[in-house]
Amino acid sequence: MGRVSQAQAEENRRRVVDTASRLFREQGTHVSVADLMKAAGLTHGAFYKQFASKEALVDEVTAHAFDEFARRNAAGLERHNGQRDAAQRALIDVYLSVEHRDNAADGCPVAALAIDVARGPEGREARRTYAEGVADFAAFLAPVEAVGGGESGLARLCILVGALVLSRATQGSPLSEEILAAAHAALTEAG
Repeated sequence: MGRVSQAQAEENRRRVVDTASRLFREQGTHVSVADLMKAAGLTHGAFYKQFASKEALVDEVTAHAFDEFARRNAAGLERHNGQRDAAQRALIDVYLSVEHRDNAADGCPVAALAIDVARGPEGREARRTYAEGVADFAAFLAPVEAVGGGESGLARLCILVGALVLSRATQGSPLSEEILAAAHAALTEAG
């Protein structure tokens, strides 16, 4: 089999990162390289032509997932003509929905990657990227009068992420949707 062109190699790398981003959010970073490459439609050996290690892929995927999430939040702000409170309300509605709960692969990397990042070694690029992503999300969630972050943005973030994680863990019981509704009420009734 001949060598792949540089353009094809870049496309293959993008496909692996996109596939890993979805799989890691859905199943965790313990997904095997063989399963990942199969899902991407590539050979196991092709992985090591693209990445130095699985840890390097985890670092890159974490950055990719947070970049994608930040773009979605910015697009939401744009859809609401820069009205931060309207964009936040729309985000809360989507974030605390059954659809988001049931679709981790395309969901929030804060909730989906928390345990894997926490279990990874300190000093990893993924942990630094994750911390920056959490801080950026908290700043986005800060009330309009407190733009720039602050405790209220962090509190909102904790409610959102905690509710999503708990609702996923209790999925299949009535408690799951009650958790989403309670968090939604807490965030929207408080302003």
